[in-house]
Parts: sequence; structure tokens; C-alpha cells
Amino acid sequence: MYQKCKTIAEIGCNHMGDMNIAKELIDLAKTSGADVAKFQKRNSKELLPQEQYNSPHPNPINSYGETYGEHREFLEFSKKQHEELMDYCTTKDIIYSTSVWDVTSANEIVDLNPKLIKVPSASNTHYEMLEVLRDNYKGDVHVSFGMTTKNEQDKLVEFFEHNNQSKERLIVYSCTSGYPVPFDDVCLLEILNIKERFKDRVKGIAFSGHHLGISIDIAAYTLGATWIERHFTKDRTWKGTDHSASLEPSGFSKLSRDLDATYKVLSYKKQEILDIEKPQRDKLKYSR
Repeated sequence: MYQKCKTIAEIGCNHMGDMNIAKELIDLAKTSGADVAKFQKRNSKELLPQEQYNSPHPNPINSYGETYGEHREFLEFSKKQHEELMDYCTTKDIIYSTSVWDVTSANEIVDLNPKLIKVPSASNTHYEMLEVLRDNYKGDVHVSFGMTTKNEQDKLVEFFEHNNQSKERLIVYSCTSGYPVPFDDVCLLEILNIKERFKDRVKGIAFSGHHLGISIDIAAYTLGATWIERHFTKDRTWKGTDHSASLEPSGFSKLSRDLDATYKVLSYKKQEILDIEKPQRDKLKYSR
């Protein structure tokens, strides 16, 4: 039997370093039907090699600083600001979450104790950070499998099987890392591969999409994803690398509507002739 699909509005850094925009995006995510509003937390000096930190942004038109490091720092919220966002989500009755990219960020967010924490594809082999989430945090850990080999996937799940934690709180995501991803590279049937390999070893299977439109998210749900994550923004023309692969509120609202409708229709008939069919049968059914 299918369970109702949950949705994550990945705000990420689409707030452009502005708390007022971040809160507005939380409001819009809630009214668009999202279950979770998710951000990102990075310690750029810890995460980036010095050469990359001091180099220009690879796409200067999207940069908020003279160097890539300055760009990342501009977009980064402090632990206190994340706590403010979590409190704001509580007042709006939407779950707060964030992706963590490094040990410092993981420790800071674990201190806030949100319901769930996400590990991005880029950091799912960062075992010093993963150890913080496994051993010092009790909530659900969501992990994307973008740009990740099967051996790396196996190793991660095995790491969380310590004390049977993977079955209790690990959600793994089918994902292709690209912004945006052409349909030929979404490879949606990977959901079935992940489900076959891990369905009895993890709490849930999910899908993180960076494609355009909303039709294939419905397919992801029917293939077994119980969480759907999409990047979310108010305006896809805003400055930044993620906006173009994001859904605006109208698109996310339609996605929420269609996922709810799909959940309702994924059932068998309770009886051979449904009550709604009886008047039509009496009027139209051929018989002698």
C-alpha cells in the first residue's frame, strides 16, 4: 500500500543572504503545500580548499563576492539565525530542516535538534561529519545519492547500521547532481535499484529532483519514493545558481496537488461495482 508522500521545499541559499526573504520563502513553502522548508549550513573556510576559497566564482554573474569564499560567506546564515528560522517554521506549522556540509555545521545544527537533517550528495563520504549525525543526533538523517557509486552507497548504509540506526532513521535519495538536469539524465528507475538494495535496511526511499517541470515527480512517487525534494524560490530569474532549477510557488502548489491526487487514486476497487458506477450501470449497461 502507498503512503502519503511528503514534500521538501529546498530553499537552500535562494534567500540570497537575506533573513526577510528566507522567512518569506518559508511562508510561500507552507502555502504551496510543502511539509518541510529546508536550508543549507556550511562553514566555508573549513569546507573549501584555500585556493578555491580565494578564487573567483566560476560563474561571476551569480557571485555575491569578489572570490568564491566571499560569495559563500555572504549567503551563509549563523547558527543563531538558523535557530530563528527554526522557530519561525514552528509558528508557521512547517518542519524546519537544513543540509549540513561539514563537521562544524553538523555540530551546530545537532545542537538545535531539528526533526530531520539532510546530507547533500557532496558530503555523503565525509565520515567525520556523518559520525556526528550518527552518534550525537537522534532525528532522521536524509542522504542524497547523487554522484555516488554503489560501493559508496553500501558503505554509508553499513555505517548507519550501527545499533540498527539505518532502519530507524535513515532516508536515502535517488538523485542526479546537476542544475538543471535534462530528462535523459534523471534516470528515474534508479529508485527501483535503491529500493531493491536497501528497502529492508533503511527507513525510507526518496527522490531529489533538479529537473524542469513536475510530471516526473509523480512517477518517482509511484516507483516508491515517499519523500520528494525540489529546489524552491519565489522567482526563477533571481541571481544565483539554483533558481533556474527551482520551482516557484505556483509550480510547487501544483506538485503538492498532484501528489495528493495520486495518493488518492493508488488503490484497488473495494467492490466489483462501485456506488458511483451503479446509476451508470443501470442506465447504460447492455443486457438482454
